[in-house]
Amino acid sequence: MTTRLADIAAHAGVSEATVSRVLNGKPGVSPTTRQAVLTALDVLGYERPARLRQQRAGLIGLIIPELTNPIFPAFAEVIESALARHGYMAVLCSQAPGGVAEDDYIEMLLERGVAGIIFVNGLHANAGSDRARYARLLEQALPIVLVNGHRPDIDAPFVSNDDVASLEAIVAHLAAMGHRRIGLAIGQDVYVPTRRKTEGFRRGMAAHTDLAPDEVDELIVNTMYTVEGGQAAAAKLLDAGCTAICGGNDIMALGAIRAARSRGLQVPEDVSVTGMDDSLLTAYLDPPLTTIRQSVREMSMAAVSTVLDEIRGARAPRTELLYRPELVVRRSTAPAPAAARLSPVKEG
Repeated sequence: MTTRLADIAAHAGVSEATVSRVLNGKPGVSPTTRQAVLTALDVLGYERPARLRQQRAGLIGLIIPELTNPIFPAFAEVIESALARHGYMAVLCSQAPGGVAEDDYIEMLLERGVAGIIFVNGLHANAGSDRARYARLLEQALPIVLVNGHRPDIDAPFVSNDDVASLEAIVAHLAAMGHRRIGLAIGQDVYVPTRRKTEGFRRGMAAHTDLAPDEVDELIVNTMYTVEGGQAAAAKLLDAGCTAICGGNDIMALGAIRAARSRGLQVPEDVSVTGMDDSLLTAYLDPPLTTIRQSVREMSMAAVSTVLDEIRGARAPRTELLYRPELVVRRSTAPAPAAARLSPVKEG
C-alpha cells in the first residue's frame, strides 16, 4: 500500500511537510506531533518505516553514571518501574569508565526514536561541561529531565537532593557529640554536587564550631568518589587530627573506615565516620553507617512525572525541585574522644 502523505496529514491534523519529517526521522518535530503522525500511520493501516517501528513500545532513555555505586541502580529501579506503569520502557545507559560516552548514548537514543531522556548525575553535573548537547535536544523539542547537578545555564527541569542541607545536618550531628575537628572527604570540585556539599560543610562548621574559615578549608580534601579516594582523603584528615570524617558518599565513607582501621583505630570509638546517600547495605555494615538518605523514590517519581508531562505537551516549569534529605543515625558515629571534647563547640 502506497503511503499517502495527504491522508496521514489530514488524520493527524498536521502538514504534509511535518509528516515527511517524521517519516524520514528529521528533527524539529515535537514528541506530541511525532506520536500523532505515528498513530495516524497505525490507524490508517500503513506500515511504519523500519526506523520507526520500535517506537511502538514508547521508549524513554535513562542515562546514569555507572552501576558500582548502589545509589544509581536504586534510581534506575524506581524510574524503570514508574515508566512501565505508564506504558513506557526505559532504555538504560550506564557509563563505566572507558565505556560508551554520554554523547554516544544520546545519539543512539535519538536513532531509536525515544520520546524523552532522563539524566541522573550526567555530564550536566560537571560545572565545566558543554551545555550544547542539552541545548540541541531542547531545540529539537525532546523532553529531558536532569537529576542532581543543577545548572542555571541549561533551560530544563531539574530534580535535586539538597546537598547543602545534607552536610549542614551531618556537621550539626557530629558537633552535638563534641567533635570539633571534623573533616570532609569529597570528590572532585568540578562537580556541582561537590560544590554544594562543600558549601554545606563550611556553613555547618561556621555555625557549630569555633574554627576559622581557613582552618576549615584545611579539613577539606578533594579526591575521587571511590573507596580508594575516600581512604586516601581520610588518611590526610586523620593526620590533621580529625576525630570525625564526613564522606562525600557512602562509598567514600567505606574508604574512610578502611583508613581508620589500617591505623589500628576503631570506628566510632576513636573516629566517627558518616556517609551520604543511604545506599543499599549501609545499614548492614560493621558498624552500620550514619548517613544522609536521598529521597530516591520521591525524586525518581518527580522526574518521571515531569518527563511524561512534557511528552504530553504540558511544559514543565524550568526550575529546580529541591528535596530535603533525612539524617539516618546509626552506630558509625559516637561522642568525640574525651581529649577532643575539651575544645569549645558552638551551641547549635
